[in-house]
Amino acid sequence: MNLEIYFLLFIIYSFVGWIMEVIYNYFDCKRLMNRGFLIGPICPIYGVGSLLMIFFLKGYKSQPFILFILAILICSILEYLTSYVLEKVFKIRWWDYSQNKFNINGRICLETMVPFGIIGCLLVYFINPFFSNLLEMVSPTLLHVIFYLIFLTFLTDLIISLKVISNIKLITSNIIKDNTEEVSKKVKDKIVSKIKTFKNRFNNPDKKIRKVLSEQSYFTKRIIDSFPRFKVSDIIKKIKKDDE
Repeated sequence: MNLEIYFLLFIIYSFVGWIMEVIYNYFDCKRLMNRGFLIGPICPIYGVGSLLMIFFLKGYKSQPFILFILAILICSILEYLTSYVLEKVFKIRWWDYSQNKFNINGRICLETMVPFGIIGCLLVYFINPFFSNLLEMVSPTLLHVIFYLIFLTFLTDLIISLKVISNIKLITSNIIKDNTEEVSKKVKDKIVSKIKTFKNRFNNPDKKIRKVLSEQSYFTKRIIDSFPRFKVSDIIKKIKKDDE
């Protein structure tokens, strides 16, 4: 398979992952939502995870149990690292499994790990052979056209979405900064009761931040709506540490 086919497989599995997220969150939140960071109907983490499993697990087809365990391991590491990197870069935790049993730092949990093992087995044994054979049947000329059209659309979507997320980070930082300045002013005025009131805002600032962000552009509101467990993270921790 060439690079074009791998990219199209990435898009296909990202789309399938988006469908899975929409269905899961419909039952979890009782409403339909466009999941993921991107404007289009794809969740790239599923595409990346699928390609990783295709590359690393194809040699274990004769050992389904080992394949199952390795699929869980690959997807769990990917989800954990994605959560960690996004939180460090954008200072926001986009999902949090802290309320779920058997979780690791709220980034991954057993409830999502086991299904990934099942999906990995289905992918290696059935799903990927089907889509790979389907794409290889397409003529090279048509494949080039499809590749470039989808790649340019994906790239445009990625640029716009990163811009929106950067704006979310900026707005969030400004909200926290404003609250910090209020606290500092009250400290100077030695109004203890007011200080405690303002400090309490940092215990659960997400509601206020979500409200402000939902009043921004359509794309900003869409991303916030896509992550019902959106939480401010490092910004709050840093402010608390500086204030102690």
